[in-house]
Amino acid sequence: MTTTSEPSAEPIAAADDSAVSRRSFIGRTAAAGAGVALVGSVGSIFGASSAQARPGTPGIPRTPTGLVDLPLVPDPNGILSLPPGFSYKIVAESGVTRLDSGEPTPADPDGTASFRRHGGGAILVNNHEVGRGEENPVPPLPDLTYDRMAGGGTTNIEVDRRGDRVREWVSLAGTVNNCAGGVTPWGTWLTCEETEAVAGSPGYFGPLEQRHGYVFEVDPTDQDANRNPKPIKALGRFAHEAVVVDPHRGHFYLTEDASNPNGLLYRWTPPRHFRGRKGGLRQVGDTDGAFEAMRALDGNTHIPDLSIATRIGTRYRVEWVAVPDRDAATVPTRSQPYAQPITRSRKLEGMWWQDGEGFYFVASFARSGTGGDGSVNSHDGQVWLYRPSRDTIELRMTFAYTPNDQDNDPDGPDNITVAPFGGVIIAEDGDGKQHLVGALPTGDTFYLARNDKNDSEFAGPNLSPDRSILFANIQGDGGPGEGDAGTNEGASPQPGYVFAILGPWHRFLP
Repeated sequence: MTTTSEPSAEPIAAADDSAVSRRSFIGRTAAAGAGVALVGSVGSIFGASSAQARPGTPGIPRTPTGLVDLPLVPDPNGILSLPPGFSYKIVAESGVTRLDSGEPTPADPDGTASFRRHGGGAILVNNHEVGRGEENPVPPLPDLTYDRMAGGGTTNIEVDRRGDRVREWVSLAGTVNNCAGGVTPWGTWLTCEETEAVAGSPGYFGPLEQRHGYVFEVDPTDQDANRNPKPIKALGRFAHEAVVVDPHRGHFYLTEDASNPNGLLYRWTPPRHFRGRKGGLRQVGDTDGAFEAMRALDGNTHIPDLSIATRIGTRYRVEWVAVPDRDAATVPTRSQPYAQPITRSRKLEGMWWQDGEGFYFVASFARSGTGGDGSVNSHDGQVWLYRPSRDTIELRMTFAYTPNDQDNDPDGPDNITVAPFGGVIIAEDGDGKQHLVGALPTGDTFYLARNDKNDSEFAGPNLSPDRSILFANIQGDGGPGEGDAGTNEGASPQPGYVFAILGPWHRFLP
């Protein structure tokens, strides 16, 4: 595909899918050096030796370390390599495609979710992790801007049933480093600022005029509903990463991607008067509901750091501790006095709700020892499952620390979503080659896509409402960031993309 001002309607990197069945799809092995335990029974470890890896599923060839082997077809355009039978379309490209208001698509597409579009297709609400230094900010349109000096926000991209771009428009502007987020049961997107910046801090267009580090609600279909944006202060002010909402019990859970000290997992219990519906969060007071942080226990022993767990299947009991000042007026929420007997983790990242289970949450990496980040053990990623009905967390997947293998052994898991084939899809944000990693309910894993364009992270994997298209992003400009409005300054320009990935998804549905 050529990258013109309007994306082509023709998919590229397509291969003959006439012979691609569920058996042949998972029977062609994928990335060397990995295995997984995730959905279903306990299994093996990314980067494990063959002695550590669990036996393969009968009839499915595996690598010596337990990965299903699936070759990726090199993209002739050098952008996105996919399995046989799959193809992609570019639905947005930073600096190239255009918004309804005339400006170019903003930089740094990150967390994303899909919602039903009237007349068919989907509307993507797309975060832009713009801090300071990128070439294309979210334009500060009147009535849609929280802080006119900030360059982040969200755009909504409409696509038809075939995944072809229809239009893109600003839904929120004037925020900082919109990283991940989460969907609500009533059909809106919660976009999270990964920052602790205050008024007077450096912004995109000048010194910031507002405090930042909040969650905002975005309506996917009604631009008028997004006017006069209001931060949801009841959900705390910190370096937010992602959020999930328990559709049965009503709790909100939030990850913090921060260090010095490392971040926490939070829970918000809405007040009794709260009604889960569009516009309901605008009625919530700044201190309404209970805002708490997680403390994990092994029996009666406090677990200070999630990196302590190295065995897949490790399970901890959870307690919730009230946070005294959720707005962090003078001290960050993770550093307030209550937080001493609390459970921390380096790089808490993506979250996604799995009905009937609970939610998955990701710790991207941890480093121990001299020059480390204060973690007990080093790893290249963990995926945990929290079960609200039991108040427990369980280690379901781990990426071993393999500093000498950056391209073949995945590291740095970030965004996560439930997959159409019954497992999960994880966006890699690590060293070396970047991939989308798929995991089946059996525990078998494979590379689903590879970024051949640059070394930028994958982000925002999510399914269309009819589960026929996987949308995913390559972030491009800006890099990983640390929740600081200035962390992206000086980054070398790289294009950001939003893709529609098409293929025989129906053959892998559970």
